[in-house]
Amino acid sequence: MRFLAFIGFIAIVAAIAAGIYFFAGFYNVAGTAGDPPFVASGLIRVRIASIDRHALDAPPISLDDPAMVQAGARAFNERGCVNCHGGPGAQWAKFSEGLHPSPPDLKEVADKLEPRHIFWIVKNGINMTGMPSFGPTGVPDDEIWKIVAFVKKLPGVSNQDFKTWTQK
Repeated sequence: MRFLAFIGFIAIVAAIAAGIYFFAGFYNVAGTAGDPPFVASGLIRVRIASIDRHALDAPPISLDDPAMVQAGARAFNERGCVNCHGGPGAQWAKFSEGLHPSPPDLKEVADKLEPRHIFWIVKNGINMTGMPSFGPTGVPDDEIWKIVAFVKKLPGVSNQDFKTWTQK
């Protein structure tokens, strides 16, 4: 019984200490400040679990259609995705260097994400990252799926192909 009382006491002390740490201003919210390792790893775990739980939509058509991939490249460029995530032969916008956390290089993570995850992220955004939600801005689901098709093919897209696909 004493052991359980001790565990309860420790939990209460930890909750009070966390409250003081966060609500008394000790946690630095500056975009230039790095997160403590426990916060960074906790946020990553929460983000991954949340996306996996909520990303339920399946692609309505094949994402391998070249016309869909090319239309996705145009949408990726026109909607400003290239500003934060870059693109083949395209430079990231200077302001993206100030985002915290840094936007991922989609060429490096595209293979690790399922299409449903990418769709959900583009449509809903990710809180506290700078990733906007395109669904509420009126971007239709079919256009978001085109962006997904492009992102999934992004690691193999050449600079010339991207330039050709995104020219008006």
